Amino acid sequence: CLPACLPSSCSGLDRRKARETASMTVYTLNLRVFWPLVTCLLVGLLFLHQTLRRGQDPGCPDRALGILSLLKFAMAFTLCYVFIWYCSSSQGQGRRGRVESTEAAPPRTGPSRKELLEDYYERQVRLSPHMLGHSKAHVAQLVSELVRAGRAEIPPESTLAFRGDFVQIGSGYEEHKVSRPDCFDILVPLRLPRGLKLEPRSCPGREGGPPLCSLETPKKTDWLRRHRAFAEAFLSQEEGGDVYRLCPAPVLRWFYPTVQRCLSAVRYPFEQRCSLGLSLSEDRVLLRLTPRSDFVCCHISMGVRLIPALPLGEGAFLVAAAPRGVQQEALWTVYFPRQEQRLLAWLKGRVPASSCHLKCLQILKAVCDLSGQALDGQGAAQWRAVLSSYALKTAWLRLLFSTPSEAWEERHLLERMEELLRSLRDSLQRRHLGHLFLGGDVGLLPESLTLPKPFKDTTSSNLLAGFDPAALDLVSARLAYSWTHLHRLIRLGRPQRDSGGRGLRCKHLEAK
Repeated sequence: CLPACLPSSCSGLDRRKARETASMTVYTLNLRVFWPLVTCLLVGLLFLHQTLRRGQDPGCPDRALGILSLLKFAMAFTLCYVFIWYCSSSQGQGRRGRVESTEAAPPRTGPSRKELLEDYYERQVRLSPHMLGHSKAHVAQLVSELVRAGRAEIPPESTLAFRGDFVQIGSGYEEHKVSRPDCFDILVPLRLPRGLKLEPRSCPGREGGPPLCSLETPKKTDWLRRHRAFAEAFLSQEEGGDVYRLCPAPVLRWFYPTVQRCLSAVRYPFEQRCSLGLSLSEDRVLLRLTPRSDFVCCHISMGVRLIPALPLGEGAFLVAAAPRGVQQEALWTVYFPRQEQRLLAWLKGRVPASSCHLKCLQILKAVCDLSGQALDGQGAAQWRAVLSSYALKTAWLRLLFSTPSEAWEERHLLERMEELLRSLRDSLQRRHLGHLFLGGDVGLLPESLTLPKPFKDTTSSNLLAGFDPAALDLVSARLAYSWTHLHRLIRLGRPQRDSGGRGLRCKHLEAK
């Protein structure tokens, strides 16, 4: 065992020697003492030399000449001493001045994290209010004409129809949009055929994600026997029963050509200002607007996702759920847009005027988008699914409710960002992020917010329950890494699109 112990003993000796070397006293030459000693020594040698010369020539009559030469040598040595003392003192003062200035000045480093966040927000995150307002006005004008063209004056007999209005949802209408206003989400409420009644039923045993439910017909109804064409096109029969369910897939197949016909009717007045295109992407109908002139502010190409929705009452809607299997083809997701907008308006009046709560959410979304750019296809899709915009907004709102309003002042931006990231990582590690309205937290929301009756007593919904625990751990670790190396991430990441169009001019703004 001697060879095994030898390296450790040698390392111990090395460490002991290093400590002894570090503890040794270091001596430096004091020039103020050294040069006077040298001068005295030389003067003494000179006196000794003159004495020896006088001893060798005792009969020399010219003693005054020896004393005069001695005075000359003394004056020369005095001038040399003064010159050397002046040079040494000036060098010492300069050296001490440099040391003091080095000690007084703080080490030059890069910008602080707060300065970095502020600069990143101003350059790449913050959205121009004029740009956002102009884009929303143009989208609202186009969509209002489109849904008005497909509105039915009376409920249809055996098909679906537009209700004639639309609901604006998403970050573009909640003041936390990031980068540019180039994408908007619009709910298009539909009318069911006259006489058809559907009852929403929540799906028991289904946890995770937004709450899912089905739209079922009553067990005993004569409407289906009189409208078999609608039942065959839009409804699916439950196995071993006489209950029919409305399926999202045929509703979307009806919605897309209907939007095409309505767009053809209103296309001409808008084609002079922008070209319009319509495409079907997964469970959304995407309307693209490409500007021909400066009508769309600063030449922004925009996309409007038109989402067919079935109203439930009290501001809630049912939207087609993302397909995850054959058994979920007849499931719908519940949206609460009116409740969310009222909640955000209530929070806006609760926080200080100089609050940074919206800025925190915008920076969090921008950092997550920037961190996901370095991932491959599957990793990026998993990253976006876990850290969706709704999940980030839910974590942000929960922190807002659990923190005093004074803590969200502008000067506490860095502290709130770190607390928001910490709470989000805690939710990922606990594998639980409760739904904002259906999370099972009694007393979290103000009493003025009401939900539809089928969802008042429903089970709590966990937004992270459907994900692999290993994937959640990876997302949490990468989130911590991104925040730690934020300087490098911003410097090396692909720059996001300019957030303000600040170098471009808008004719409509100048006209005003």
